[in-house]
Amino acid sequence: MSSSRSNGRRTKPGSRQPLPARARGAADEALADRIRKVHTDDNTCGALRITAELNDGVPADQRVNHKRVARVMRDNGIAGYRRRRKVGTTIPEPADQKVPDLLNRDFTAPAPNLRYVGDITYLPLADGNNLYLATVIDCYSRRLAGWSIANHMRTELVTNALKAAQTTRGGLAGAVFHSDHGSVYTSKDYARLCHDLGVTQSMGAVGTSADNSLAESFNATLKREVLQDHNTWPDEATCRREVFRGSSATTPDAGTPGAATSPRSPTKPSTPLRSRQRRNPPPVSNNRG
Repeated sequence: MSSSRSNGRRTKPGSRQPLPARARGAADEALADRIRKVHTDDNTCGALRITAELNDGVPADQRVNHKRVARVMRDNGIAGYRRRRKVGTTIPEPADQKVPDLLNRDFTAPAPNLRYVGDITYLPLADGNNLYLATVIDCYSRRLAGWSIANHMRTELVTNALKAAQTTRGGLAGAVFHSDHGSVYTSKDYARLCHDLGVTQSMGAVGTSADNSLAESFNATLKREVLQDHNTWPDEATCRREVFRGSSATTPDAGTPGAATSPRSPTKPSTPLRSRQRRNPPPVSNNRG
């Protein structure tokens, strides 16, 4: 016969016999302990990544299925990072004059203080409201040069971020700033500030996120890696403090919001924020770039 009976169940020859309920519960508790150890090292991990970590270097007959890992995580209240519903931060508005795309998806630069990209991202609060973060990122070093946070998306949000970058770098004359077609970036006030600072504006195509992918990737990494401990913040003050801590962690000048780190080779872009290898962080130089 191709099958045999055990405890009233048909099982194929060579297959694992089902564990009694008590033994299965003990096995799940042991697995939960292993999951917690992985999750403690990186609490952004979900079931698939934890399963891969648990099965790394383990013989085939001792590996665990991702569905079982997901069930044990669910039963023990262990969860990885979950992205919230996306909030629209780009409000398109026809510009008085056409702004060309000067980067053409080339987010590199031969030297610091030549090319910048920027974008706005939302930061959710526990009361259901949002704060908004505007960033100015150097394409050479892939680091923050300036940022601004507010409970609105008026033009001053992005003008304050650009002014912060100007203060940090001691001047932006001759630099290019690339953004999307959000109404704050196409406003006359922002165009006037860029003119006064000697900055040339650049914009990608309308409705094409890939044309500003460096800025969007940076903001997503900021929320996932640095601000990962909270899907929401209890209040505005706590959120502001966490953003300042996270941005300062990427720079040698912790007292200056948005100060830049040592330059990196433009042919080998670095991770925008702190590496997942937290036990051996890369050395930080005091050179600006």
